[in-house]
Amino acid sequence: MPGKLGRTTEQRMAILRNQASQLLWYGKIETTAARAKELRSYVEKLITKAIKTYDDVIEFEVTVKDKKGKEVKTTSVKDGPKKLAARRAIMAKTYDLQEVRAYNEQKSDFKKRVGRVQHPLMEKLFNEIAPKYAQRAEELGQGGGYTRIYLLGERRGDASEKAIIELV
Repeated sequence: MPGKLGRTTEQRMAILRNQASQLLWYGKIETTAARAKELRSYVEKLITKAIKTYDDVIEFEVTVKDKKGKEVKTTSVKDGPKKLAARRAIMAKTYDLQEVRAYNEQKSDFKKRVGRVQHPLMEKLFNEIAPKYAQRAEELGQGGGYTRIYLLGERRGDASEKAIIELV
């Protein structure tokens, strides 16, 4: 028996998970108005979770031997327990999108640009989106309101209301 959005729970959650991943990656997607309204609360909860934990990092010193056998101390950074838990919870609610090689981009340039990032969507969320909205919340003195929906009118064919949802 179909529920909300005329889909079963598994189908609906797959649609929301896919659209949330696309919205966080591209910043803007076009969909139906009903899906956009469902997606808004889904994505805002993910962003809020990232904002609350993005600065929970642990720095520590590591002694590493270089090519000549000399011991060198370097500073390394890893996620704190709260950020790690939030990262895993968000990864469970989104799909893992990968960087795409640009047209006519050399393989070496692509590897240099991407580096050793395993989960680019999570890196973008925690390093770009969360700090931006945390600063915005500090300036405005309020949280939430990270998305905006524009209604575009009816779609030809089935007359469903189209909408654009974007990150503010």
